Amino acid sequence: SEAQDDLRQIMDQVDRAISKVQSQTSPTTTTTDASSLPTTANGLYSGSSSSSSNNVRNVVGSSSSLKTHAEEGGNSEKKSAVETTETSLKGPSDGLIPTAEVSVSPVVEVKKTDAEVIQFLHDQEIKKQREKLARLQLKGQEIEKEHKFWNTQPVLGIKDSVSEDVNGPINSSVTVADVKPEPYNMPTGFAWCSLDVTDPNQILEMYNLLNENYVEDDDCMFRFDYSIPFLQWALSPPGFIRDWHVGVRNVKNNALMGCITAVPVHVRVHDKTERMAEINFLCVHKKLRTKRLAPVLIKEITRRVNLLDIWQAVYTAGVVLPKPVAKCRYHHRNLNPKKLVEVKFTSLPPKMTMANLIKSLKLPATPSQKSLRVMGPEDVVGVHLLLKEYLEAKTKLCQVFSVEEVAHIFLPRHSVVNSYVIADGNGVVTDFCSFYHLPSTVIGNKTHSKLHAVYCYYNVAKSVSFAELMKDLLVAARNEGADVVNALDVMENESVFKELQFGQGDGFLQYYVYNWKCAAMEPSAVGLVLL
Repeated sequence: SEAQDDLRQIMDQVDRAISKVQSQTSPTTTTTDASSLPTTANGLYSGSSSSSSNNVRNVVGSSSSLKTHAEEGGNSEKKSAVETTETSLKGPSDGLIPTAEVSVSPVVEVKKTDAEVIQFLHDQEIKKQREKLARLQLKGQEIEKEHKFWNTQPVLGIKDSVSEDVNGPINSSVTVADVKPEPYNMPTGFAWCSLDVTDPNQILEMYNLLNENYVEDDDCMFRFDYSIPFLQWALSPPGFIRDWHVGVRNVKNNALMGCITAVPVHVRVHDKTERMAEINFLCVHKKLRTKRLAPVLIKEITRRVNLLDIWQAVYTAGVVLPKPVAKCRYHHRNLNPKKLVEVKFTSLPPKMTMANLIKSLKLPATPSQKSLRVMGPEDVVGVHLLLKEYLEAKTKLCQVFSVEEVAHIFLPRHSVVNSYVIADGNGVVTDFCSFYHLPSTVIGNKTHSKLHAVYCYYNVAKSVSFAELMKDLLVAARNEGADVVNALDVMENESVFKELQFGQGDGFLQYYVYNWKCAAMEPSAVGLVLL
């Protein structure tokens, strides 16, 4: 597999580094002052130890890709590689570094210290990479395990199979009269609230909660950074319902400690269209992860949606829950390779210099289609018609947009969403492409604090090839300051990944439809992109 090849490649690099250091180390015993020995893993990585061990750290730095959307419960206890190594080094039985409990003379004899330290890092890296490989192998797989909460919900079980002719609600007998009229009970000290995303103070609270507690990648190196204008755009489409923006507050200080949101949408699944809720931004403060608030938040948003006689919802998750209707994967097109390598979003390929990598990924200065222009209000009706025809013909799961929704969602907003069109001589829109902005905070990097990522949104090509349209989209994204373009293998996207040099990421995204049973579909049949 690709993951196993990556692991072997990394281990080969580490072995070569060890051999190089060992060959350069004098076989004679050297005398070193005990105070100059490294005392923490952070010292080893940050440069306070020998240059050799720092070079190895640069070689073995692993690449990362972002996970997407709220995963059940989160993991606030995950340690970074540095923390794990530091704990090991401080243990009394390592024999590498003296501790306060061991009596040592001020001057000690050390033989091949560099090689010993590098061997230790080598062992730690093998362990880390094996754990990462195991995670990659589990991602996107349907694993039969106990789901205490989801087993109580109207969703298909992981092992349930559905024939192609089945498409409809799982539970259709419930009515509004059966819905609990009052909110679910909260743990002592917490209370429900409805968030007003048009209020500057409340949207700032939500932004801070998400910025500090929302989705991180597996290696805790990147965290989504949804901007305030983005959140207001995403949560206030035509007909949005304030009561569906649910928050949890600390009673003592009124601090926002959790949230979950929904917006009303019409969604077609195979041949049936239903009013649904699009669920997003499930987030619980890291300090409350042990309180199991996530299931309570899900039940409360479900209750509020049901009170309006809506019984289905669409949502995505980076983990496999009962049961996905589609399993998709992220791919990434590097636009700023030097920065992406420096923040360890990706790594320099073997036997390739940075200059060669930059050259191989270079794009034209301007789009090749001279008629490609920024979408304007006069294009809304044409874009609506183009999307409607495309999604009906090509997909099995999609949002059924109104003209008003097209205007709200796709008309360009600075650093939020970009949309472009090509129109014929009569002003009829023939081609459309778009992306939205979702930067990430870079955690613990001294050079870069922000990774500027954009995500492929909806793209339809009629007068030009899909590859030509998407290449121009890459140029437009680069010119907007993006470091990377991320795209799921939905709709026609996968057909251009190889030609346009997208690399396969390790992030998966599962699509779910609540209280609905239907046959699963391939990623290319998915015509729905959730923010």
